[in-house]
Amino acid sequence: MQILRLYGPELSTGGIELSGMVLRAAPAGEYDRRIVLLTRERGKITAFARGARKSSSPLIAATVPFAFGTFTLYEGRSAYTCVSARISNYFEALKTDFIGACYGAYFMEFADYYARENLDGTDMLNLLYAALTMLGREEVPDRQVRYAYEVRLMVQGGEFPADVTQEESLAPATRQAFYHMITAPVGRLFSFQVSGEVLDEIAARQDKIRARYVDRSFRSLEVLDTLLKV
Repeated sequence: MQILRLYGPELSTGGIELSGMVLRAAPAGEYDRRIVLLTRERGKITAFARGARKSSSPLIAATVPFAFGTFTLYEGRSAYTCVSARISNYFEALKTDFIGACYGAYFMEFADYYARENLDGTDMLNLLYAALTMLGREEVPDRQVRYAYEVRLMVQGGEFPADVTQEESLAPATRQAFYHMITAPVGRLFSFQVSGEVLDEIAARQDKIRARYVDRSFRSLEVLDTLLKV
């Protein structure tokens, strides 16, 4: 799997180019759109796209969740203004996979929780991109992608208990899987094989870890869990 390494030079006109992904989008005013971007260069930022909700706007498709590419912005006092974008991936496959789209929405909401402004977002952006790419792949269950993504994102956020790999109450295969999720390069993060029983144990333990360290609930996760129980 190719991990993207992009850069965003400052423009001679005073604007900047940032590589990233739209995590959230919402209406602003009559025709504008407010977006939250996870960027490699500046972490999580908020930007306004003027007129992006007009049917004739070139930004109408570039300022929606999952849009990944290079965004040209101007920096204001409290937010950025997005004036153009070159989108390289919309993750179109998720639009025809409802459950996959729900997983993807949760991945972005979880990234939104951990992302911070004015910090290098390269690792988090690479992780999110890789996780979204893996959704729907037959060789790796979406549920496995979810828990590997959760673990690694919490590791990046500095809130994952590394001693879970030493817990004797867990099966050896489960401890080994946690070690892999904590330490493996992102390009190989999702490429481990476990039985259904081990994945169940990973899920049970990780659910408790998330509940302990993450101080909020996620609407997208509630929707996903409801759908999977039906």
